[in-house]
Amino acid sequence: MPFAPPVRLADLLASEGLGMRLVAGGPGADLHGVHTSEMADPFPYLLGGELLLTAGVPFQLGQTGPERFVARVAEAGAAALGFGVTPVYDTVPDALVAACRRHGLPLVEVEPGTPFAAVARAVWRLMTEARHHELRRVADGQRALATAAARPDPVPAVLHALAVRLDGRAVLYTPEGGEYAADGRDLMPEEDAALARLVRRAAGAARRPSSAADTAGGTRLVAYGLGTGAGRGLTLGLAMARRDEADQRLAETAMVLLSLLTAPHQGADEATRSAALVRLLLGARPEEAAPLLGEAPWTVVHARGGGPGAPPPALGSPLVDPAADGTVRVLLPAGREPAPYPGWSLGASAPAAPGDLAAADAQAARALRRAEAAHTGLVRHRAGGLAALVDEEEAAAHARALLAPLAQAPALPETLRAWLSLHGSWDRTAAALGVHRNTVRQRIARCAALLDADLDDPETRMELWFALRWG
Repeated sequence: MPFAPPVRLADLLASEGLGMRLVAGGPGADLHGVHTSEMADPFPYLLGGELLLTAGVPFQLGQTGPERFVARVAEAGAAALGFGVTPVYDTVPDALVAACRRHGLPLVEVEPGTPFAAVARAVWRLMTEARHHELRRVADGQRALATAAARPDPVPAVLHALAVRLDGRAVLYTPEGGEYAADGRDLMPEEDAALARLVRRAAGAARRPSSAADTAGGTRLVAYGLGTGAGRGLTLGLAMARRDEADQRLAETAMVLLSLLTAPHQGADEATRSAALVRLLLGARPEEAAPLLGEAPWTVVHARGGGPGAPPPALGSPLVDPAADGTVRVLLPAGREPAPYPGWSLGASAPAAPGDLAAADAQAARALRRAEAAHTGLVRHRAGGLAALVDEEEAAAHARALLAPLAQAPALPETLRAWLSLHGSWDRTAAALGVHRNTVRQRIARCAALLDADLDDPETRMELWFALRWG
């Protein structure tokens, strides 16, 4: 639904000049829109919350009866049914009235001479007025919250302004669950207990900011976590008399203001990072300063891409270093795993101890180059010597191309593999393959000719060995 409160059916009935009369049900339905249909089954075309207008053509043509029609309209979630008594019917059919009562669907009679378009225009006019009213309420509330935030005692002032605007209670809880500051009406015991449960749920979330919501005794309860670390930040608990979009926007505005106003409760990480930097500048070893920044092992991530002006991928870590060449380096402590970041190529090192971060930085740089070459979002460093530095798919493709001249004679690559593994020994290769040593010489000479390669060259032997490994 768009940001607009619903229109009460009672307000529509009170509109001058429409000539609408409630025939069945109550006037308390909320209308989120209006729709006209003369289909036998309008169910597929309804979103829910509409005032459905009809002149009863499906009943007159025998396409459907009032009972079936009303059942489908109620199942679709329509808020009310409006029936025009002309030109098909002179009065509202009794069967339609009875069906609406059975299915709990309010039924309104639209008098002759009232176009359905006029009813629709009245609904949209009332929705527009209600939307403007709610927007003014949000704007006024946000101004009141901003004014409160500028006072000498901003936190209690913001909570007071929020509680007044929400017609409820606003409480700021400490990480231990105690009240840091509060304002507004007193809660019933069941409301207080339910709000405390929500606060514990939001405060214990693995990632921040987090939220949780519930209802107790008709009161809307919400908890917002304000901190940046699990169990370390404050939590805002709210009890609201209403449950609409305007209240949610005011609550979110207050959450942002309170997060800024309570920044000292969240600034320990920044102070700790400053202490680690000072220690390093004064000559401390990385092993001594690293524990201040998080638990080992660490992962180094190099990232490149994003385009001009794109924010660097922090990956959930405050330790980010954007370089002049467009490369961004990120240091992730234990417990944080790198993940692909839209629009960027990432290379991640193996987990490393503080003393090995320089080597991990080089690993991340190589992994980034492989990620860019393969046009993939994330490449991780693979342990395992020189072979681990080569992309397996690229290596296999190169091996197939290099060894293609030997593909027609399976004995040739088999003999070449054995000969290379035995360091070029003719006799041992012959014994391993169960052939004469002259056969080995002939096959190796044939390999050299087909490959146009000098098999006495160590580099050529090494390249062929790796090719046979991946081919």
